[in-house]
Amino acid sequence: MTPTSLRAAIVPVTAIEQNCTLIWCTATNRAAVVDPGGDLPRILSAIEQAGVTVEKILLTHGHIDHAGAAKPLAERLGVPIEGPHEDDRFWLARLDEDGRQWGIDGVVFEPDRWLDEGDTVTIGELTLNVYHTPGHTAGHVIFHHAPSRFAQVGDVLFQGSVGRTDLPQGNHKQLIESIVTKLWPLGDDTAFIPGHGKPSTFAHERAHNMFVSDRALSA
Repeated sequence: MTPTSLRAAIVPVTAIEQNCTLIWCTATNRAAVVDPGGDLPRILSAIEQAGVTVEKILLTHGHIDHAGAAKPLAERLGVPIEGPHEDDRFWLARLDEDGRQWGIDGVVFEPDRWLDEGDTVTIGELTLNVYHTPGHTAGHVIFHHAPSRFAQVGDVLFQGSVGRTDLPQGNHKQLIESIVTKLWPLGDDTAFIPGHGKPSTFAHERAHNMFVSDRALSA
């Protein structure tokens, strides 16, 4: 029997270089597209190259570079959209407006399923846990696959930095609390893909991140 495992491929999209991610179950070749902000041809090409069948779209939050192309992709593939938390309804309702501002095509929609703390999402035979991690946006969520020690963290945490909190509904104190109380307990050996930049591990960030390292937080 083939063991089930998780694989992921980053697909950079939009001029903001957002890490749209293709995650799939190796046992079934069923996949999810996380945060399709734009550049649909590039995303569709990555799906074809991986040889997987997408069964859903997952969203960490509602910013234009993460959600702008979610509805067109869902319609193209005939799949549902799951996430983010309903507190990001504010952002999803203004995707067209924000798209014009940022030069990114944005289509307003409401997901098929809002997500909350304690929910799970499935990709083939994989089950990922959902954590509500407000701060960058009020309705931000992350996805964690414990057996793979892997997390998709959107714009909560980056290699060497943290998510911006100067946009509407941002809250720096809340963001730091989300990192410390939701991400760190998942384990130092957890590797993560952020919404921008290179992947990292929680251990590396706790040792070196100037905002949330153990040393920075104890100062």
